[in-house]
Amino acid sequence: MNLKYHFSSVLLCCISMSFAQEVAIDTVYIFDSQLKNSKKFQKISTLNEEDLLKNTANISDVLRFQSSVYIKENGRGAVSSPSFRGTTAQQTAFIWNGINVNSIFLGQGDINNLNLLGYDQLEVKSGGGSVIYGSGAIGGSIHMNNELAFNKGFNTTLFSEFGSFNTFNSFLKSSYSDEKLSVKVSGNFVKSDNDYDVPEKNYTNLNGEYDNRNFNLGAAYRINSKNTISWQTQIYNGVQHYPIFSESVTKTKYIADTFRSLVNWNFHTEKVQNIFRLAYLEDEFQYFSNINKAKSSGGSAKIYLAKNDFNYILNEKLTFNFIGEYQLNKGQGFQSGITNVERNAGSIAGLVRWNPSQKVNFEAGLKKDFVEAIETPVLYSFSGKVNVNNWYSLIFNASKNFRFPSFNDLYWQPGGNLDLKSETSLQADLGNRFQYKNFKLNVTPFYINIENMIRWLPNSGGIWSPSNINNVESYGLESQLDFVKDFGKNNAKFSLGYIYTNSKNVETNRFLSYVPKNKIFGNASYRYDFIEIYAQGMFNGLTFTSEDEKLGSALKSYFVMNAGLHIKILKHYQIGFKANNLFDQIYETTAYFPLPKRNYAANLLINF
Repeated sequence: MNLKYHFSSVLLCCISMSFAQEVAIDTVYIFDSQLKNSKKFQKISTLNEEDLLKNTANISDVLRFQSSVYIKENGRGAVSSPSFRGTTAQQTAFIWNGINVNSIFLGQGDINNLNLLGYDQLEVKSGGGSVIYGSGAIGGSIHMNNELAFNKGFNTTLFSEFGSFNTFNSFLKSSYSDEKLSVKVSGNFVKSDNDYDVPEKNYTNLNGEYDNRNFNLGAAYRINSKNTISWQTQIYNGVQHYPIFSESVTKTKYIADTFRSLVNWNFHTEKVQNIFRLAYLEDEFQYFSNINKAKSSGGSAKIYLAKNDFNYILNEKLTFNFIGEYQLNKGQGFQSGITNVERNAGSIAGLVRWNPSQKVNFEAGLKKDFVEAIETPVLYSFSGKVNVNNWYSLIFNASKNFRFPSFNDLYWQPGGNLDLKSETSLQADLGNRFQYKNFKLNVTPFYINIENMIRWLPNSGGIWSPSNINNVESYGLESQLDFVKDFGKNNAKFSLGYIYTNSKNVETNRFLSYVPKNKIFGNASYRYDFIEIYAQGMFNGLTFTSEDEKLGSALKSYFVMNAGLHIKILKHYQIGFKANNLFDQIYETTAYFPLPKRNYAANLLINF
């Protein structure tokens, strides 16, 4: 990846110029244009930079305290995976600027290898989305978005934080834009010894250190009133040391390198909008079973992608949307039995959006994927929204979604299974949105039925192998109450979410592991002039760690609270202090790997 680092460094030098011009108009270029349409029909939580800076340890903490997602984390900063509505990590899609970036080896993403401050915002979308976002978008999707603003002049943000366990986190972002050109560059570095103790569990997080760095470069140019060219590139390198339980155990580590580059050509007139995308994605990983020796396994993946999104506005009530995509996936493993494998994949999709009145909106979609050597189903989606009155809206979603087998599922040796079928799901939810003055309430019951779930289990020869053996039924309720009010120099915000999930293996009628029945999360903040205080709370109910439903090995329920303070000094400076796990709660999200007790951090934010 040296060429890519050199290439980005040259570009960084070319754009590192300071401009003082300020223009009044404010326009933002968003790479994921489809997400805006989804907000009419599906629950999407938007977390901006000010939200992300309240949980700067990693994306796991952000999602744990500020969303409905359950996070299973093997100790702070280690392997971490999400669960939406009782589904698995493989049934969650990670979307980078409108592009699905799930690993072609694992079929999922590791949250703690996605650098938190490398994005302008995170958006968390519950419910299926395979018609637009492809394989894995079954339980929900996590959208990592970068934005480019026009007519904003020169802006720079610097953030530095020091915390417990010798943790250091720094972030620098600089941008310039006028009417024609927008350029943004940012870099983030995080390092921690991560050597926390939990004496009550006789646990020390040995060999838990991690460090990662992230570089982003984005640019957009308005050729004329109808055409805009934009580009987004990200480079990430991370090193995780996996926790061990004794000094006598051999230390291990994992190194991940990611390169992503995306070019968009956006053409729009009064009737037509067309977005053509070209992307190149590369992931490399190395696992060291002994950190003092050569790597013991690894792999590299390359994805070449072309996608066209054509939108035709027939009139103010009816719009047609056609999406075509082609991917070439290449993978090469090391010590995995996977040699050089390739897969061609493509899809065509059509959506119709009908708005017969200001109070009624409908959307229907149909999609067919073509994946080499894999049978795929015809997918569909249907959504409707009715604004019953000025304080209540009713929303209905139904869809068929899927996930096709990953390279590891198919080709891992020994054990890979070339006869695997795609996982498919049928699901529906009914959203009820209430609004009264400064209050908003969303209550959404949901149902998901998943067939042909892929599971790795020992075969008759004792070798672990994947097969389509499980059908899963999941139902429950997502709800969230929000309050926002400005009065004078004061601003108050409050949100409280409750999630109930009943997710079972249909054949055994037993609960899935690591799917808690109950989760509650809450966030509150109050700002007066130059000072802000905030608090976060998260309750997680009893969680089984295996499908035999043994209470003795289940994770006990827990409540964790964080609190913080921000103080603005002069115009451009802000200092912050926060205490995580304020009540010193002892808790685990994965068996045998407790998360830290009370810990602290102090930070400085400069905007100029």
